[in-house]
Amino acid sequence: MPRSRRLAVVAGSLVLLAALSGCSTTIHLEPAEDANDPACAEVSVLLPDAVGDLDRVWTDAQATGAWGDPTVVLRCGVEPPAPSTEVCTTIGSVDWLVLDQEEDRQRLVTYGREPAIEVIIRRGEEIDFRTVVESLSTSIQSGLAPATARCTDRVPTEENPDDGSTEG
Repeated sequence: MPRSRRLAVVAGSLVLLAALSGCSTTIHLEPAEDANDPACAEVSVLLPDAVGDLDRVWTDAQATGAWGDPTVVLRCGVEPPAPSTEVCTTIGSVDWLVLDQEEDRQRLVTYGREPAIEVIIRRGEEIDFRTVVESLSTSIQSGLAPATARCTDRVPTEENPDDGSTEG
């Protein structure tokens, strides 16, 4: 191959590489303590490309996912919660404890599953909270370990309108 042609190929490759690397953003997250649990690998491969209108962004931590900038963060391998008086609801056939709302975010943790999964949704965004959790639940459900416990009293939802109120 002539030298000028090789230079053109190398230059073109560098331009393409620069363009592609400019399009991807990697978000720094801390992995959960049990992120190396094989069940988290099952969940990780099932994470959706988008939740609601939020596209997935790449993370640098094992068993995590993020969407938006990140507006939504998922971490697999967090400590499973004990029975609780926190609000418990079933969304997408997965039981979630809705933890106390913080100033800038809302946290949920799967209930009755090990390893547990935490979802953090940043407040103040124009997103449908239920749609985000439903999308994640539906996507990851087949990779989750079977439930060993269930919410005893559930927050009424559209899929379970006869359920009661608030204990896990």
